[in-house]
Amino acid sequence: MSKYEEIDLNDISTYSVEDRPSKVHVEDFISDEFVTTNDFVKKLPNILAAQDLKELIRHIHKAIIDQKPIILMFGGHLIKCGLSPLINRAIEQEVISAIAVNGSVGIHDFEIAFFGKTSEDVQTALEDGSFGMGAETGRIINEVISEGFENDLGYGEALGKFIYEEQPPYWDYSVFAKAYEYDVPVTVHVAIGTDIIHQHPQADGAALGGSSYTDFKIFANMVKELNDGGVLLSFGSAVILPEVFLKALTVVRNLGYEVNNFYTAVFDMIKHYRPMTNIVYRPTACGGKGYHFVGHHEIMFPILFGSLLEE
Repeated sequence: MSKYEEIDLNDISTYSVEDRPSKVHVEDFISDEFVTTNDFVKKLPNILAAQDLKELIRHIHKAIIDQKPIILMFGGHLIKCGLSPLINRAIEQEVISAIAVNGSVGIHDFEIAFFGKTSEDVQTALEDGSFGMGAETGRIINEVISEGFENDLGYGEALGKFIYEEQPPYWDYSVFAKAYEYDVPVTVHVAIGTDIIHQHPQADGAALGGSSYTDFKIFANMVKELNDGGVLLSFGSAVILPEVFLKALTVVRNLGYEVNNFYTAVFDMIKHYRPMTNIVYRPTACGGKGYHFVGHHEIMFPILFGSLLEE
């Protein structure tokens, strides 16, 4: 037993997510009426970032033809920017082979699936300590992770399986459920203390850590397939996922797998050190190429995937 005193979370006050004002609603998500951006992209100049984008798209198309993996990594803002329907379309059309996310993505995906809304007003809620205290989110996700851990499931698979089987009112917006339905692994890479569900008494550190560790090994197993033409795309996670990818890559190379000559691309609103170093530069030093694009997710993601998907 530790000689240091711990805070007791059992007396945490919660509220129903139903009653919480949220800033993101499914009514504002990207339209289901898909429009291809192929013609738009083709007419862009063959200069600088536009040339890079067209080059990346060619690599992705070749990866699809050659049946090489296309791994999508992203943080919570891809969900909060209303892009779930487009991600799900990419899953259905077998454009995405695997998905890696941080812990916030599961939270937003769960709330969208069950309540059709997510993203609270952090500044206001922080003032009275109600930030992150949605009862359903904290209780249900933690229970699902604990039960999944007992059954040797990773974090992403456990949550996707639960949403898919429960089919809550907005489950068709859930990336986790869609991925589970189409056998696309979703791996969740948790840093304990960074997610609102860790504030709740139902949180089990062993289950959270253990299920996320399972996901790390699932993710590494996908990374080993990137060799000679695979593509890894990263949207928005500037710290956790770049570090996870670097560790997964060194693991598979250490185990004797050849993982060279693949392509990476980072899309974010600004340039960050870790994505540039750990995704764009270091991994492709032995062959392949890394790209970086600056822009808003709600614009850049539809432009990219609008040129990859069929109507």
